[in-house]
Parts: sequence; structure tokens; C-alpha cells
Amino acid sequence: MPKDWARMFPGQAWQVAEARHFAAALLEGEDPRLVDDAVLVVGELAANAVRHTRSGWYLGWFQVVVGFTDDFVRIQVVDQGGESEPQVRSVNGAEDQSGRGLLMVSACAKDWGVKDRPAGGRCVWAELARVSG
Repeated sequence: MPKDWARMFPGQAWQVAEARHFAAALLEGEDPRLVDDAVLVVGELAANAVRHTRSGWYLGWFQVVVGFTDDFVRIQVVDQGGESEPQVRSVNGAEDQSGRGLLMVSACAKDWGVKDRPAGGRCVWAELARVSG
């Protein structure tokens, strides 16, 4: 199996579900907890790309990359950049139900971060530990 798989998606909200299906299909046969975490991470990062960056603009796009090593699965969502930097928001009150996606990503991931891309876009990545059989 190749080490990295990538797919481009139109920057439309309904494509977030397609991105989750893409990741789930690549992780078929892995530990179900890893699959669940990966689907959640892809969903949150893809939704953020569509909602908070130029990827969600007319003719926008985002890319999902899923990479495999013996120890972890690395998920990357590349977007077209935006006005603000991705950040984790704390859970302060029940009245604010949005803005917690990166908090969930950080809870699932062994490590995660943000890289700026040369053309003005951004890559948000997360590494999920693989369970040894």
C-alpha cells in the first residue's frame, strides 16, 4: 500500500462528508477507535477549511492527505488560507457551541499543528497513534 493518499475536494459544506468517507475507506481494517478518531479529525479540519478559509469561496477547494507509518496515521487538510490563524478555544460556556473542533482534534491526536504554505494556503495536520495488533 502506498504510504500517502491524497484527494482534492470542492470547497462546499457537503464535501466534508465525502472527505470523511475517503478517510474511512483508507483506514478499513484498522482498529475501529483509530477509524473513528480519523473520521472526526478529517471532518473537523475539512469543515474548518470550508467555513473559515478561502477554500469555502466560489471555486474553492481543500485537499485531504492521509499518510501511514508503522506508528501513526498522519492526516493533513490543506486549505487556501484565510484571515486568521487556527486556534483552540477553551470550553467556557454552553452558549457557545462552535469553535471547539480543534479542541477535539487535539484530544484525539498524539500531536497536531499548522504549517503555512508558500502560495498563501495552510496545512493543518494531526498524527493519530496506531494500535499495535
